[in-house]
Amino acid sequence: MKAMNLNHLHPMGAATQTSPGMDTKLVTTRFQWPDTPVEWARTIREAPYRSYLYSYPHKTAYRSFDTPLSLQELWEKEELESYFLYMHIPFCAARCGFCNLFTLPDKRQDVHKEYVDALERQARQWAPIMGGRPFSRFAIGGGTPTLLEAPLVERLFDIAENIMGLDPKRASISVETSPDTVTEDRLEVLKRRGTDRVSMGIQSFVESESAAIYRPQKPKLVRDALERLVEYNFPLLNVDLIYGLPGQTVETWLYSLEEALSYSPGEIFLYPLYIRENTILKPGYTGLDHDIRLSLYEVARERLKQAGYVQYSMRRFAKNEGTSSKELLPYSCQEEGMAGLGCGARSYTRDVHYASRYGVSTAATRSIIADYVAAERHDLADYGFILNADERKRRFILKALLHREGLELCAYAERFGVSLEDDFTGMSLLLESGMAVVEEGTLRLTEEGMAYSDAIGDWMISTSVRERMEGYVGA
Repeated sequence: MKAMNLNHLHPMGAATQTSPGMDTKLVTTRFQWPDTPVEWARTIREAPYRSYLYSYPHKTAYRSFDTPLSLQELWEKEELESYFLYMHIPFCAARCGFCNLFTLPDKRQDVHKEYVDALERQARQWAPIMGGRPFSRFAIGGGTPTLLEAPLVERLFDIAENIMGLDPKRASISVETSPDTVTEDRLEVLKRRGTDRVSMGIQSFVESESAAIYRPQKPKLVRDALERLVEYNFPLLNVDLIYGLPGQTVETWLYSLEEALSYSPGEIFLYPLYIRENTILKPGYTGLDHDIRLSLYEVARERLKQAGYVQYSMRRFAKNEGTSSKELLPYSCQEEGMAGLGCGARSYTRDVHYASRYGVSTAATRSIIADYVAAERHDLADYGFILNADERKRRFILKALLHREGLELCAYAERFGVSLEDDFTGMSLLLESGMAVVEEGTLRLTEEGMAYSDAIGDWMISTSVRERMEGYVGA
């Protein structure tokens, strides 16, 4: 395929329709990307860790809407057969040094109960709005949901089933936890309520590395928690590890990986360390003489391959074992349809992404949670991002391309009425640089392309989104 100029990252045929609160002009990135595949690939390889793009548009690009939007009107236009239900619990025992999530260090049970009361009020207002469509996925995240006492964890499931209409026999259920909250009474609740996946952030089995990121965690506590999780035999156990920690070496990194493998988790997520604004650790601080993150990633990838894990994204490695026996309803991550309950949760319809305000500092987070707890109405969206045709295309490409499944060319053409080859100016650079291939009608990243997913994702962020992200000040 002939190489094309990539100064414009928008799809070539994108309509210039506008939406309230959106930039109306077709835009370019702040970078003047090289015109040839060789130069482009060199630019990508020189800085593989530009930005962790786990959602698009990013939450820091959200802004107040000029006019609040009716949730009833937003959701009645959706045509999906099933949705994703998410609950956000914004409490942790302590904030890690790298964390910029919407979470508050607060162990007080009365605060937790007050919050769940508010979440139930929100659910009662949302249930009629969702139109009775079923949920194919249910996740409880945070924060640390299992910081809540067992009766409150139970109550979250009651809200999902008795108010929102979740059928636990037809939906995949995932819950995040932490080593210090893996207690028998909480696990009994998760097991009895049909949880399919339990995810635990470990980050490192080396105590000095955990201490360097302000994570007060003893390796024995982690091992005890993993042993307890293995005993409960959930269909899928996931563990998270971070590479690039202050003081980390190839040897200590592989030590942590081997420790994790000894518990045979069905899924392992490997995250590069990112230090962002407004976190305890400050940007630029790594404690390392050289940036060895790519080397750490590569040795871990090879070790996981040897252990029988399949790579599904830059971060996710999994075994095709221990899957749920449920007959799950269909769901595609490329589609919209996420209903996010709780302060800090994001919700997605095809055209509108919305959430509560976002903050990082303790003062800002506490204030936003207080407003949520005090709120009587939850039937309007007043803060988020309205996607125009260009951004909907960009999101669709990113959500598919950065995963093993890849982007089906016919699916893009069917959805947008134009071929990907004619519409996506970056396709030629991906192919000719060796970062991607087309196999059986699907555009997929190669192994090298997967390693540079963060840089490729960053390259595709539109200027309007990037300017909002860079202009955000997380109080």
